[in-house]
Amino acid sequence: MLSCIGLRQLITDIMPKVSVRIFNTFAHFTDDTPDMFIHYFVSLQVYMDHSSFFQSRLHKTIVLVGEDNFIQLKDVRMLNIHQPEKELVKHLLTLEQTGHHKHPDDARIPHWDKRLHDLTPREVEVLVMIVRGFLNKEIAERLHIGLSTVITHRKNIVDKLGTKSVSRLAIYAVMNGYIEADKI
Repeated sequence: MLSCIGLRQLITDIMPKVSVRIFNTFAHFTDDTPDMFIHYFVSLQVYMDHSSFFQSRLHKTIVLVGEDNFIQLKDVRMLNIHQPEKELVKHLLTLEQTGHHKHPDDARIPHWDKRLHDLTPREVEVLVMIVRGFLNKEIAERLHIGLSTVITHRKNIVDKLGTKSVSRLAIYAVMNGYIEADKI
């Protein structure tokens, strides 16, 4: 249950418009119109116990595993929940990027639209460097601009996107094609 709560918080931090539901039993889950959900994050045990249900919905199913129960299942997307948060965020972003449009029943998760935020090309450059972990001083040196200019760009980015969280900035950058998840 703690893993579910932590994963729900991480997903909602990454994708604020997404609604995440937690079910205590498989029966509660199936009673709540499961085909309306975009994805099912399920434990390996639940997947094995109800594989006939999930086999016909593999495009929606993500099996949560850890070091103690990691096995590879054919054609099943898996997520190791016992990894550092930064790696977990990368894998969730990769799942979001590649997990849709594979099945006609899938709906696209709502996301930031870059046209609404109108970042300048320089702000995009600064954003990418922030997401890659560069400090303000390093960004200034690499872009050959002053430190105060970097700080101004950073403030403009935060104001336009409405978040100071580097994780959320990373999500915005990935979801809008400014950087690939594996480059973070």
